[in-house]
Amino acid sequence: MALSNIPPKGTSDRFPQEFTVRKYIFDTWRAVCKKFGYEEYLWPLVENAAIRRAKSGEDIWWSELTLITDRTGKISDLALRPEMTPTVTRMVSRIYLQEPKPIRFFSIANFYRNERPQRWRNREFRQLNIDIFGSHSLYADLEMLQVVIESMLAFQTPKKSWILYLNSRQIIDYIIDTEVWLAVDKKTEVIRLMDKREKLERNDFIAMLKDHGLNDKQIDTIVTYLSIDDIQSLPKKFPQIIKNQWYKDMSEIFLKLESLWYTWYFQFKWSLIRWFDYYDGIVFEVFDLHQDNNRAMFGGWRYNGLAEIFGGTSFPAVWFASGDEAMKLFLESRWMMDTILARQKDVIYYIPMLEEEYYDTYFQIAQTLRNTWNMVEQWLEIQGVGKALQYANKKEISYVVLLGKEEMKKKKYKIKNMKTGEEKEIRL
Repeated sequence: MALSNIPPKGTSDRFPQEFTVRKYIFDTWRAVCKKFGYEEYLWPLVENAAIRRAKSGEDIWWSELTLITDRTGKISDLALRPEMTPTVTRMVSRIYLQEPKPIRFFSIANFYRNERPQRWRNREFRQLNIDIFGSHSLYADLEMLQVVIESMLAFQTPKKSWILYLNSRQIIDYIIDTEVWLAVDKKTEVIRLMDKREKLERNDFIAMLKDHGLNDKQIDTIVTYLSIDDIQSLPKKFPQIIKNQWYKDMSEIFLKLESLWYTWYFQFKWSLIRWFDYYDGIVFEVFDLHQDNNRAMFGGWRYNGLAEIFGGTSFPAVWFASGDEAMKLFLESRWMMDTILARQKDVIYYIPMLEEEYYDTYFQIAQTLRNTWNMVEQWLEIQGVGKALQYANKKEISYVVLLGKEEMKKKKYKIKNMKTGEEKEIRL
């Protein structure tokens, strides 16, 4: 019985044209990161599963993990990494005390999550991760938001094709603690529920809040909070918040982003909530505004306390990640792919073997061209001129080197421009 040549479900083969698209995305990300002074690093393919448990909690630590068995078939304590945050935090915890701060790292890595594949999410995927470690400063958050915006603008995206949504976990905590007066044992579950609000019908959302023991006044306060759509309106509903430092910080971030001429690219969104316990500051996401892809593309947040799971020095961190699949779908929905592929087309010289007796000369020409960093492809069997040009056209090759008997008599070879048809003679 023949084996299937189809890749496992949730994974993809990336043939050269598809790889060209991904490489363009990766190269663009890498250029933006380096422009801001971030350094790239390498990492293991596997990670200790215990880190996931400590990071995410007992109830969901195993979710999305692919555990690895040892040689005896017993499940080990290793897993394919489903994300980068625990790994890079572990790495930084080893060097944190010796390194000058802040530490700016980025990576473009592949991950594996054992979950049901969807249009935006495969089991195997590649993702940009950017982190700043060692700074509590508001300007660290501001720089991360600037990198987010610049990473989108670097793709020459159309105006109003996406939006950066912002919120603060500390402001959410303030509302829950001082306006809703929610018991500590209920807080996590209610915040998780608030995070799902936009996916629920209003009556269902209210019913779920009642199931968690909230009274009508508490529910009204939460509903009011989630209905506010700009930062200036929050003090109108909750006057005391104007004294809150996190509210002041978020207002300052808005002013700074406007001063950088980013006014069109960001907006406050009170319903943007992340419920993990170690998210303790700003949260944000980039949202695709296209009608066919109307959803979050990627996001990030502060996670100041995560390093504590490694038992050493705790340190602040702010982060975001962007997936290549979401970025590709964004570009496709704007009909940008043909332009991108045209810009990424390599200049290639093709040398067909028109006469076997000139074998050494063909290789010498190829070597000469490669020595000046040209890309050269050689045919390895006898081929006629017509077939050679047909092949070059099919592969969209830039130039064809022609050396037959007539050219050899003149001790010259021709370089044919396949786009213009122009031919140039070069002395051997």
